[in-house]
Amino acid sequence: QVQVVESGGGLVQPGGSLRLSCASSLNIFSFSAMAWYRQAPGKQRDLVASITRNGDLNYSDSVKGRFTISRDNANNTIYLQMNSLKPEDTAVYYCYARRIVWKTSEYWGQGTQVTVSS
Repeated sequence: QVQVVESGGGLVQPGGSLRLSCASSLNIFSFSAMAWYRQAPGKQRDLVASITRNGDLNYSDSVKGRFTISRDNANNTIYLQMNSLKPEDTAVYYCYARRIVWKTSEYWGQGTQVTVSS
């Protein structure tokens, strides 16, 4: 019954910006951590950015300084602000949430396509 749903993907030119949203069916403080992953065609799914319940942030080296993960607690939503986009950022971006209630549970969104192309 726990769901996370991404939105905000689209087509953008190199150097442009895009903001992704991930809405949770639960209060986001229910999760020990939330994150954005991405998967390019023919490649594995890799971590892009994460935020813990405490607010600690982590970024992949490839996006550090360009992407920002943030949260809107009132709306149970996390965001990924993507600036200075590069063609290599093209991928399906997935929202991830981890919840530990006696047992670790993991949840994935359906993904949203981001295409960076001129």
